[in-house]
Amino acid sequence: MTKTIRIGCASGFWGDSFFSAPQLVTKGDIDYLVFDYLAEITMSIMARAREKDPNAGYAHDFVTVTMAAIARDVAAKKIKVVTNAGGVNPKACAAALEALLAKQGVALKVAYVDGDDVLPQLDKWRAQGVTEMFTGQALPEKPISMNAYLGGFPIAAALAKGADVVITGRCVDSAVTLGACIHEFGWGPKDYDKLAGGSLAGHIVECGAQACGGIFTDWEQVPEWENIGYAIAEVSADGSFVATKPEGTGGLVSVGTVGEQMLYEIGDPQAYMLPDVVCDFSQVKIEQAGKDRVSVKNAQ
Repeated sequence: MTKTIRIGCASGFWGDSFFSAPQLVTKGDIDYLVFDYLAEITMSIMARAREKDPNAGYAHDFVTVTMAAIARDVAAKKIKVVTNAGGVNPKACAAALEALLAKQGVALKVAYVDGDDVLPQLDKWRAQGVTEMFTGQALPEKPISMNAYLGGFPIAAALAKGADVVITGRCVDSAVTLGACIHEFGWGPKDYDKLAGGSLAGHIVECGAQACGGIFTDWEQVPEWENIGYAIAEVSADGSFVATKPEGTGGLVSVGTVGEQMLYEIGDPQAYMLPDVVCDFSQVKIEQAGKDRVSVKNAQ
């Protein structure tokens, strides 16, 4: 049989449902649990928090609520966790999680990824005349944070070193999924089509319940909103995948829900720019493969 991995996403934004992670852990039969917490406004909120407290600046509820509830099950089921909950302070987030795990007596290895903070390079870039890429405006006089979008390869490196939980700062939303794929399938930096496929898998699940009908145009077709399922990608080694959700949950995974999510926030569908690869989704094939199962392939 061809190897596949099941990756479930429990968070599309900071403040998403607290029921999603337990749902995926108990019902999803997943290998990886990923979380996306960050938007541009979120980064500024976290930066302000860090100004007041050097140990703040991350999604604290990832530790105090989510992992507090699921850590034992995650360890028992050997589920790997990848998240950008680190915000502007991934080191502090990792330290807080390690303290929680020690208190619970749960043995999980925690790694964090940094390097996204580029604020120390501000003066150099200002001297070089760097400006805003679309408008040509000068850099802000006193930014409180400047972060680059990191990709999936640092996450894969952390997993390769034995991490059970990987916490990043500002990575691109789909990278939490792509990093798991790179690690599991051994993809390299020049496996462009595979990287595009893994990125699309990450893009489909990165917003939690959205691919399961959460913002579907034909909303009246979506059953059981009160128990809506969170998205799972069953990814294969060639970068193709099946989008689905846990058994016994509400929502809808259809060509329509997945197709709308594919076009969400990507700009040019023939040039979706990510840190690891520039994706062309114009030849993607999306087909219903069963109840709440949608096959997606041919990202380039």
